[in-house]
Amino acid sequence: METMKAILCKKYGPPEILQISESTKPTPTKHEVLIKIFATSVTNSDIFIRSSKLPLLFMIPMRLFIGLTGPRNPIIGEVFSGKIESIGSEIKRFKPGDKVYGFTGFSLGAYADYKCMKEVDSKRGCLAIMPDNINFEEATSAAYGGLLALQSMEKGEGQNVLIYGASGTTGTFAVQYAKHLGATVTGVCGPSNIDFVKSLGADKVIDYTEPDAVNALETYDFILDAVGTAKTSELKKACKKSLSKSGWYASIDDSALLLESDRLDKITELIEAGRIMPITDRTYPFEQIVEAHRYVETGHKRGNVAITVNTDY
Repeated sequence: METMKAILCKKYGPPEILQISESTKPTPTKHEVLIKIFATSVTNSDIFIRSSKLPLLFMIPMRLFIGLTGPRNPIIGEVFSGKIESIGSEIKRFKPGDKVYGFTGFSLGAYADYKCMKEVDSKRGCLAIMPDNINFEEATSAAYGGLLALQSMEKGEGQNVLIYGASGTTGTFAVQYAKHLGATVTGVCGPSNIDFVKSLGADKVIDYTEPDAVNALETYDFILDAVGTAKTSELKKACKKSLSKSGWYASIDDSALLLESDRLDKITELIEAGRIMPITDRTYPFEQIVEAHRYVETGHKRGNVAITVNTDY
């Protein structure tokens, strides 16, 4: 029986509960591909799954899906990039050696050397060929932030757009995507990220810590809350009142993430065309997963936090 290294989360709790251990290397069925993972990310979803720190309304359904006292699959992690090592006999979309990226959904399992995935989209994941002009760590940012941004922004478009949380993984993608669509973009972020958000293409930036930030709001056709409903402020409350009569307000928490490889293909096209570039704040080695979780949990990351799993490309 072959083994692999994996990060285990056997119960809910602080970052220190994460432990590197040996686990059984998976074997693909005829409908699966075996992926050697080169990078993963520490996402806000990973933080919620590991800690189970959610409002009761969300905690109960999450635990029913994920596990009552700890994740049913102790290998957590939802985002990955890597190479296909082998394929099942019924696989048609991929071949060994393909560079891929994707999202594991309810199956989790990205914090490991290997992961088996079906090529058909489902709540247990989606998979696509990754862009050829970015590295594996950047691809994990594109998968997570890209999927969230595209799904949220399909709900409404307009000439004047506001992105609340413009410096996070989803926000950085959303700012660039809105500019690609030709919108005038206002980003909301903290004071240390103002110049950074401008560099992404934002026409205006509002510092949410400023006492008079509300006065900087205009009328918007579309507003995206890219930080989620768990974080609130007086400015965010005021944003909803700044919509035009036909405007649309969307949050990344509005509905379950749709795991669709067609969207990943669209993200690949945008990145390869140079329209959008994924942003990586920090990259940690696999052995520093606890430190990476601590950093993301501060809520001050800029873009994505990636984990290098393997380097033998």
